[in-house]
Amino acid sequence: MPKFNENQKRIAVLLLHEPKTAEELREQLNIPYDSLMKELRLMLKLELISKQGFPTKYWLKKEISNAVRKRKMVAEKDSNKIRLRVNIEVQSIEEILLKKQLREIQEMIRKEKDFTIYDIVEAKPLQQDEHYSSYLDVNLSVKDFHALMQLMFLYGPTSIEVIRPEKVELTSG
Repeated sequence: MPKFNENQKRIAVLLLHEPKTAEELREQLNIPYDSLMKELRLMLKLELISKQGFPTKYWLKKEISNAVRKRKMVAEKDSNKIRLRVNIEVQSIEEILLKKQLREIQEMIRKEKDFTIYDIVEAKPLQQDEHYSSYLDVNLSVKDFHALMQLMFLYGPTSIEVIRPEKVELTSG
């Protein structure tokens, strides 16, 4: 799922509950009409929203709104303090082996008791020279620093984005 910029987030939140016209969005968001239309055109191009009818109403695509609702439900039950987004890359000489390894990694991550999984997206395998490569984009939370270290050493993510908290203080002993 693509990342929204700030105006797109505000638009998406309003469209999450019901379809709205551009005028309704402009009034509720208090942004210039031309800026709003630019964002709506971009969101249409990215296939995040749809439009229909007269007057034209915009709404968030069903799969996007379902994903947002699912994440919200997971977040309500999540007591973990550290929220992350990680990428785990995988390479193989055969595409079948690559897909098998990706499935196994997903299963292992989902079974970790100190992780709460929000979403796992598997990228389409690409052939590069004699190898195939892909990655998992994992949105999760971990219970504590120990669980974070476990994630890093067992799964070797190539990138880690800390979503929350903004600041962590560690003490020795």
